[in-house]
Amino acid sequence: MMGPIYAITDADSPRAVAEQALGAARGGAWAVQLRDKRASDADLVAQARALQILLRPLGVKLIINDRLEVARAVDADGLHIGQGDIAPEEARGHLGAGKLLGLSIEARAQCAAIPPCVDYIGVGPVRATATKPDHAPPLGMDGLAAIISQSRVPAFAIGGIGPGDASALKAAGALGMAVVSAISRAPDAEAATRALSEEWRQA
Repeated sequence: MMGPIYAITDADSPRAVAEQALGAARGGAWAVQLRDKRASDADLVAQARALQILLRPLGVKLIINDRLEVARAVDADGLHIGQGDIAPEEARGHLGAGKLLGLSIEARAQCAAIPPCVDYIGVGPVRATATKPDHAPPLGMDGLAAIISQSRVPAFAIGGIGPGDASALKAAGALGMAVVSAISRAPDAEAATRALSEEWRQA
């Protein structure tokens, strides 16, 4: 069951990844995505196994960003891939039917190529964000809504979003928000996640 708050870890945050993940989980995130573009597969496997110990008792899913072999090695709950990564159909073949598969969408033209094997999309960036310097041009709320209106699967907004955005994101049709800095760099990750979840509930 997907919820509105989808936390993504930040390897460059002063807060440890495990602390980010546990705070998000305790604050009500339904999933935590482990993302680190620079770490080796071996390091990510070790991190993922440590996160599973923290997240599973709380019923929170662990999703791996980009690294299919890491997701398979730890039997993660899912994999999230970008436009330049492995083809979704190939990823699904390796993951199996019981795992979540997410796909990043950065432009309306990409909506036509979302295969049936994808469970959800991450749409963005809504705004410019420092956590992904090489991101595509920001979509804005109107661009976000245009993409979501064409999608046949649930969509999470991502990119420069945080407190105060729930109403606009919900109006655009998003199932929820995929959040990096608003949780990973908050003074209290658990409190920040809980506040975002409550804001979404009230929006």
